Amino acid sequence: MTESNLMTTCTWPGTDPMYIAYHDTEWGVPEWDSRALWEKLILDGFQAGLSWITILKKREAFREAFAGFRPEIIAEWGEEDVLRLLANPGIVRHRGKIEGTIKSARAYLKIENDVGFSNWLWAYVDGAPLQNQMQTMADVPGFTPLSTRISKDLKKAGFTFCGPTIVYAFMQATGMVNDHMTGCPCHAKVARMAQRPTV
Repeated sequence: MTESNLMTTCTWPGTDPMYIAYHDTEWGVPEWDSRALWEKLILDGFQAGLSWITILKKREAFREAFAGFRPEIIAEWGEEDVLRLLANPGIVRHRGKIEGTIKSARAYLKIENDVGFSNWLWAYVDGAPLQNQMQTMADVPGFTPLSTRISKDLKKAGFTFCGPTIVYAFMQATGMVNDHMTGCPCHAKVARMAQRPTV
């Protein structure tokens, strides 16, 4: 029996193999890389109004369309690029979210140049993942006072599509909080990854 078969408490991946693999290997794993954090935040913004599996299945198309999510490239884009992306059936074609990504790239570059985007985000949790002890899916909040605070600060910095619920989903995905159920084998696994690697 695989580890996935043993997971009976993190029920949100359902039976989709891609979703299960995402849960088992990526969700909740602490992400320390600034660019990767920005990519995940943008994709969570694109998820607004949709399911995460929809975005997950389109992720490679998103990466291709958005130049590997390199903010320094996207920050220079304009209307011609927006129209190109709106014509791309492989991604979510939403003008506001596309324009927001360009705006957020510019906001990212300012923070990255000033203090480092990863440092800026992880400072909200004192540089270490919050180790929650969720027993059931019903225990998991949609947002928290902290995600609300981060959301407000992101918006003040120039980011879009980053409300408190989106930010909390982002925090869960990037391991800023460990929201695997305590009965899930991944809870202990990601908890062991809590220390930021030294360069």
